[in-house]
Amino acid sequence: MSEPAGDRGWQGVDMERMSTLDAGFFFAEHANVPMHLGALAVFEGPAPSYQEVVGLYTAKMSRMRRYRQVVRTAPLQMFRPAWADDEHFDIRHHIRHAPVAKPGRAPQVHSLAGEIYAQPLDRSRPLWEAWLLDGIQAGRWAILSKVHHCMVDGVGGADLMAEVFELRPDLEPSEQPDGWQPEPGPSLAVTLASGLLDAVAWPVRVLADAPGLMRQRLPAQAVIAQFARGLTSGARRLTVPAASCLNGPIGPDRRWAWTTASLTRVKEIRAEFGGTVNDVLLAAITRGFRDLLMARRELSEGLIVRSLVPISIRCAEERGVTTNRLSAVLANLPVAESDPILRLRLVRDQMDHIKGTHQAAGAQLLTHMLGAAPPTLLKMCARAALQIPQPLVQTMTTNVPGPQFPLYVLGRQMVQVHPYAPIGDNVKIAIAIFSYHGQLSFGITADSSAAPDLDILARGIQRGLAELQRPSAAASQDDAPQELSARRSAGSSAQHRPRDNRGARAVRGQRSGHSSRSAGAADPPGELAAPVTRRQSPSPGTDPGQLTMTPGPDSQPQIELLRIFTGDGAARELL
Repeated sequence: MSEPAGDRGWQGVDMERMSTLDAGFFFAEHANVPMHLGALAVFEGPAPSYQEVVGLYTAKMSRMRRYRQVVRTAPLQMFRPAWADDEHFDIRHHIRHAPVAKPGRAPQVHSLAGEIYAQPLDRSRPLWEAWLLDGIQAGRWAILSKVHHCMVDGVGGADLMAEVFELRPDLEPSEQPDGWQPEPGPSLAVTLASGLLDAVAWPVRVLADAPGLMRQRLPAQAVIAQFARGLTSGARRLTVPAASCLNGPIGPDRRWAWTTASLTRVKEIRAEFGGTVNDVLLAAITRGFRDLLMARRELSEGLIVRSLVPISIRCAEERGVTTNRLSAVLANLPVAESDPILRLRLVRDQMDHIKGTHQAAGAQLLTHMLGAAPPTLLKMCARAALQIPQPLVQTMTTNVPGPQFPLYVLGRQMVQVHPYAPIGDNVKIAIAIFSYHGQLSFGITADSSAAPDLDILARGIQRGLAELQRPSAAASQDDAPQELSARRSAGSSAQHRPRDNRGARAVRGQRSGHSSRSAGAADPPGELAAPVTRRQSPSPGTDPGQLTMTPGPDSQPQIELLRIFTGDGAARELL
């Protein structure tokens, strides 16, 4: 059982209302906090014309109904926001074009993308944009996408991407314009009556569904007991001193950059030390924040960086549904721990404990129950959650699995894709991770006040992966002014002791003969990634953990893409 995307229809009127979470993202937005997700997809040249891109999206519109709908709200937010066809829809308002400044290298792409992402979407129109960026070095070009968070989450955004992309270069858009005509908007009387009916029926439905959702997420007494124990340990984690220097007011300007790594390399680390791909990525991000705090002289004994970690709860029946299906947990990143292997273990054991005690159920149940609140109160809660100064959360990290085979647009291969995630008030940095064709991209969004040392964070992520593959060199890579405790707590209950009895030093000794060969990194540690300046050729190789697909001439590319983008196997492997 899950919260429905919205209610459709009243006396034949097409009014689909937002879910509680969708409405929360819509209400949370203000001038300094544009709440859109995005991605920069980089392609081989030559760049298509603006008209070709317009034609591509026009041909795909029949598959993306939400792309031709606007949000309708009531005065004082008396009713839940609703979706309605845009009677004045013009795709040219949404397909934009901008050249990248010369010489078209990574810094110029970062700068232009940051300016575009900083601009809120026009709420009087459907909440999406696609920008054609040409002039990238080596003859490359890109499509920069922006989609409001009230429409999709990360996995849902990948579903929409699947509708635009092809599996083979010779597959051109076959759809013709569908002759779509917008449904006329409802009259004032019908809108009022529908809103009043929803205001009564929706809270009743939410409350009626709550016991079933509780049984689904916490099906047995033992599971409930585990959940309760997890709440206790979670409360203790909140008392650990956090890096408050990462919190603070934000402005309207954004800086955005990325760094990349080999997915095969990360899986090798996971295979050696256990855990999940997500654990390895969080440990690498922990090293990035450690370096950032050391550079700012803010690192102290026992300090952590607390991250909000969204978790997809989208089931197979919800593939392709344009709504948010998310829960979230809080994770303490042990930035004060100098030992890379122990740092990974602390992250791994903490995440195992969070998952083992079903903590994601708490956020899902809370969000569900908020649906019973009046929309006006929901708006106040959403704004307060993002605007009230708080020291609990310093960053957000999200990981979305993508396809491990090449994709094409207008006959050109996509060679890289870099994700964008929004930041909220008082949280200056967010990191989104997306995997594609054997490559991981860490998209780093920052408020402009956090921008001067953004490259330190990016290089630190690379170093975090490098030291796990070559831990014998880890000591020389850590430039901490003083050695901090190798057994420092990250804030969980007894920090969940390592599963085996080997100390980090013993493991390091066993690995002292580890080959110092290249790890297959897309960008060497210590350099801010500039992947648009060179061709990457990641390959799944023989790694059994990667998803591969060889489409035949009679395949159904879009259906298969949609299935693989949101497949349960990818989600299990990465989470």
